[in-house]
Amino acid sequence: MSDLSVDRPIHRAVVLAAGKGKRMGELATDIPKPMLPVHGKPMLAHILQRLSEAGLTEFLLIVGHGRDSIQRYFARWPAPIQFCVQEPVNGTGSAALLARNFTANQPFLLTYGDILVDPGEYARSGAVLASDSKISAVLAVKAVDDPWQGAAVYEENGRIQRIIEKPPRGSSLTHWNSAGFYVFRPILFEYLDRVTPSSRGEYELTSALDLMLDAGLDLRISSVEGDWRDVGRPEDLAAVNAD
Repeated sequence: MSDLSVDRPIHRAVVLAAGKGKRMGELATDIPKPMLPVHGKPMLAHILQRLSEAGLTEFLLIVGHGRDSIQRYFARWPAPIQFCVQEPVNGTGSAALLARNFTANQPFLLTYGDILVDPGEYARSGAVLASDSKISAVLAVKAVDDPWQGAAVYEENGRIQRIIEKPPRGSSLTHWNSAGFYVFRPILFEYLDRVTPSSRGEYELTSALDLMLDAGLDLRISSVEGDWRDVGRPEDLAAVNAD
């Protein structure tokens, strides 16, 4: 079992699971994307189990679309789970902001409800945060040929310089793609408060990261070395079930 042990142990994890899963098409019409089955049980159950294996003990699920089915399923989960409803569902930034009280001014882990990763990777990110009290956030990254489908992360000696969401295909000079989970110190919320709507009309978590970088805060990467999958499309779901 992996252990997310840091100087001040991180016990709390926030999972963003409010979206409609538009990229899943008809598969997510009646079932919330985080509840789509992976090897016989909801994807979200796998995520919570892996977080538990990493030593996390308290969980907050940010729910929205299909929230009743999520809350019913996890009503008897063995670890404490809190639920918070995002209404309206208007971006990952506003979703993350709902976690302020839950985190109790302590460092916390945040992940999306469609990211499956080896539990040891959570521990790796936590260790980077613990290595220096001046680090404000750690962004997990995965090496890919071209990060055009995600977010291109530029860094120098492990320190993030900039993040470009959905860069044009073939335009990136980095192979680092955002892996969809983070470890934050509570200073994140100061910057989430300042986020304004993006061109899509949503409050984006990436916008808060940009504000933190502009302010000169120290944001680091943690490279994913083990198993990882972004289950965002029907072909991803089919592939992970075939593994």
